[in-house]
Amino acid sequence: MPLRSVRRATARQMALAWSQIPHVSNQDEVDVTELEALRERLKDGVAAEGGRLTLTVFALKAAAAALKRFPRFNASIDMAAGVIVLKRYCHIGVAVDSERGLVVPVIRDVDRKSVRELAGELHDLVTKARAGKLEVAELQGGTFTITNAGAVGGGYFAPIINFPQAAILGMGRARLQPVVRATHPQGFDIQPRQIMPLVLCFDHRVADGAEAIRFMRMLSACLEDPEQLLLNA
Repeated sequence: MPLRSVRRATARQMALAWSQIPHVSNQDEVDVTELEALRERLKDGVAAEGGRLTLTVFALKAAAAALKRFPRFNASIDMAAGVIVLKRYCHIGVAVDSERGLVVPVIRDVDRKSVRELAGELHDLVTKARAGKLEVAELQGGTFTITNAGAVGGGYFAPIINFPQAAILGMGRARLQPVVRATHPQGFDIQPRQIMPLVLCFDHRVADGAEAIRFMRMLSACLEDPEQLLLNA
C-alpha cells in the first residue's frame, strides 16, 4: 500500500475512534529497575535465537495477565445488539512507527506464549512492518493494543483507542529518577530507580475508573517484580 494511503487509513481509523468512544485515561508510574536488570541479563541469549528482548515484550506478558483478571479491557461493544463482547482470547497489537505511518501488527494468543517466543515474534513483526511486508491478516483481530512512545524518547501521552477495542496501554521512556524508599520501619533514603510512565486509555462505556486503577496496579506489580510476572503469566 502506498505511503499516503497508509497514513490516510490510520487517520480515518483514529477519527472514527475519537468520535465513537468516550475516552478516559488513567496515569501511573512503574519502577522497572529490577525488570531492566533481568532484561540486561537475558537479552544476549534471546538475541542469539533471533529475538529482541525489550520492555514491550514484558509489557505484553503483564498485560495478558491483567486482561485475564479484568476482561472488560479485552472487549468490544456490539452496537447493533447493545452488548459488551468479552473476548476469550488475548490478541495484542503493538504500534510500530514506520515510513508508511503508524501500523499495528497483532500477536495472537499472547497469554499462551513464553517471553522468549514473544521476543522473537515481536521482532519479526516489527522488522516486517518497517519493510512494508506485513500481510493484511497480521494487522487484524487485535483485542487490546500497546504503544511504546519510549522507544523514540517520549514520556507521558494519551493514546487513542484502536477502534473497536476497549482499551490501549501507552508506555513512556524509563528514566533514572530519585526515589524515596523505606529502609526500615522509621528510616528512609533516596535511591536512583528506573521509573517508566504508563497511561491506560479506556472506553468509559465498558469500564470505570476504579476498575482501571485495579488493572493498572496488577500490571505495575508484574512489571515491578519479575517474580510476580512469572506467577501471573
